[in-house]
Amino acid sequence: MNTAKTAVLMVGLTVLLVLAGGALGGRTWMIGAFAIAIAMNGFSYWFSDKIVLKMYKAQEVTESDSPEFYRVVRDLAARANLPMPKVYLIPSDGPNAFATGRNPHHAAVAATRGILKILNREELAGVMAHELAHVKNRDILIGTIAAAVAGAISMLATMAQFAMIFGGFGGDRRDDRGGGIIGMLAVMILAPIAAMLIQMAISRSREYQADATGAKICGNPLWLASALKKLDVASKRIPLDANPATAHMFIVNPLRGGGMASLFSTHPPMDDRIARLEKLAYGGIG
Repeated sequence: MNTAKTAVLMVGLTVLLVLAGGALGGRTWMIGAFAIAIAMNGFSYWFSDKIVLKMYKAQEVTESDSPEFYRVVRDLAARANLPMPKVYLIPSDGPNAFATGRNPHHAAVAATRGILKILNREELAGVMAHELAHVKNRDILIGTIAAAVAGAISMLATMAQFAMIFGGFGGDRRDDRGGGIIGMLAVMILAPIAAMLIQMAISRSREYQADATGAKICGNPLWLASALKKLDVASKRIPLDANPATAHMFIVNPLRGGGMASLFSTHPPMDDRIARLEKLAYGGIG
């Protein structure tokens, strides 16, 4: 169900990009929008893992550096039939973890110093199984593409603002014209909001799927459920200083907000995630 939902949302995001390009400048700008998205995708695909690991000052660790952490990842990778990823430690007391890398053969998992302090071995296994599930499900690539397309739409919105200021884009041929002032206003105001909502919905869908896949990898959904309960409390007490652009990568949303802000959240409600895992443990949903 979550896979089908993600596919529908990705199609919707792509259609939105095409419509935004068309509204801004007709066929020429639709082609340009695709070119922007492809360029952004390519850069993110090859370099995003290095950038985010450096951003959080993550240090690669070996089995001798952090024996239990490393062995947990190694055992889970074997259970999931995945290549052994690189293992990183983030020097922060804010409890959190993420996975990155362009594919299962070039993947890395990272955990903060804080998460290793508060979780027992079973709970740590639940968390790292969740991260390896992202690798197995290729969520890193899906999230990268979604972010790139949403970014391209935001770029078109900025172009629309300049077009409004300087009198719009030229072009004498009818099929190269955009949607006029109404189209430009839609690109400026509505398209970025719609893109962000779709991007957040994709991220939430993949979190649910990673919880379910991770529960299968570690063998017990309650391990992850217990870890999420601890992380929900501890992350509020010691929040991670995170860049909003990378919030979707973490197992616990480092950015907090309620009400309307929940519409733009990269993560599902924690209570709902825990309830699904407990239901899965006792013979419920799959």
